[in-house]
Formats: sequence, C-alpha cells, structure tokens
Amino acid sequence: MKRVYPVIFTQTQDGFLIEVPDLGILTEGTDMENAIDMARDAISITLVSMDENKDIIPSPSAMENIDVSKGTFAKNGKGFVSMVDVDTKEYRRKIDKTPVRRNVSLPSWLNDEVNASGINVSRFLQDALMERLNIERRF
Repeated sequence: MKRVYPVIFTQTQDGFLIEVPDLGILTEGTDMENAIDMARDAISITLVSMDENKDIIPSPSAMENIDVSKGTFAKNGKGFVSMVDVDTKEYRRKIDKTPVRRNVSLPSWLNDEVNASGINVSRFLQDALMERLNIERRF
C-alpha cells in the first residue's frame, strides 16, 4: 500500500525534529536526508503495526491543513511541512525474516573441513553476502 503523509520538519542547531500529526509520530534526524528516512521508516512501521492490529488507518491530511505553528516542536525552531511517501508492501519485504532455502555446491573435501570446524555455513554465507553487498543485517 502506497501512501503520502504530511510531515512537519523543524530545523534546530542539532538537526531536525519530526512530527507526523496524522499518526502521532515524533522522531528526529541528523540532517534533511536522514530526517526524511527517519520519517519514512516511522510512518511505515506505524502503518504496518496498525494494519496487523486491524486498527483503522487515518487518511492523510491535506498539506494545507497542517498548521506548523501548532506543531509539537513549534518553539524549537523554524518548521515547514513536506509530504513523505511510503510503500508498506516494500517495507514489509525489507523487514521479512522468513528464511529462504538455497542450494550451495561445495567440493566434498571442503564440506568435510567445514563440518570438522563447526562453522554454521548458512550464517557464514549470510555474513559474507552482506559484506560483499555492503549492507547491514536487518533486525
């Protein structure tokens, strides 16, 4: 499910304070790029949780109906409203920890050495692939 929510970004000396009024979300980011990522992540996890709990998901407000001066962080700095898009289907895919079976071929002698060493091949392969792809373990 794709949605777009209005977000209040308030710039401070340390970064950005973030509020998503429609969902009651408060978070922060170090810079604008990080703030957008943090807002997107917070919105996504909130919507996924609400969906799983069968809660009613609020419709996004119109951007022009968001009053920055009434935001939680209005006194902390200058704020502005921007729309942030989310794709909960894609978010669910990224956080899915369901194991997927893959066949891996090893020479017999190497398999014997691995078995003798006690190495967990699945874990080792995951770690090696993440290192090679330069990605971090999720959850």
